[in-house]
Amino acid sequence: MMKKTTIAILLVCVALLLPTLGLAQAKAAPTPPVRPFHDGPVWTITFVHTKPGLGLKYMEYLATEWKKEQEALKKAGLILDYKVIGAESHSPNDWDLMLMTEYKDLATMEANEDKMEAVAMQALDLNDQKMIQGYQERSSWREIIGDRLAREIILEPKAK
Repeated sequence: MMKKTTIAILLVCVALLLPTLGLAQAKAAPTPPVRPFHDGPVWTITFVHTKPGLGLKYMEYLATEWKKEQEALKKAGLILDYKVIGAESHSPNDWDLMLMTEYKDLATMEANEDKMEAVAMQALDLNDQKMIQGYQERSSWREIIGDRLAREIILEPKAK
């Protein structure tokens, strides 16, 4: 009889503890896995094919006007950085230069489009006519192969 009473008491205790155990498990729900990377800045990338014999002419433009524009945008806090990367083209129509501009993020880049144009126009003392003439002149030196928008991936978990 004592054995049946002990078993009955144990069953009642277990029955009373079950809801409490269920709540403890619900509260200790698993946390989502930590991604080993996070999104970084956004880059605009322009692939350029310089025409034969005119690479130096285009590099002179990049080292003067383009650089002046990029520096003004950087000073105004509208871009983070910029780069020019040269590569060997693999066909007559392949790119040999990459022009890269770094932005904090996509939202910042899009929100500042009008400001960037104003800063660039002021830095280079441009008006619409001068800008069109510059595009036409540079098109005789190079061909734009394409543009890309890319996001840098930082191979570390996002800081909290």
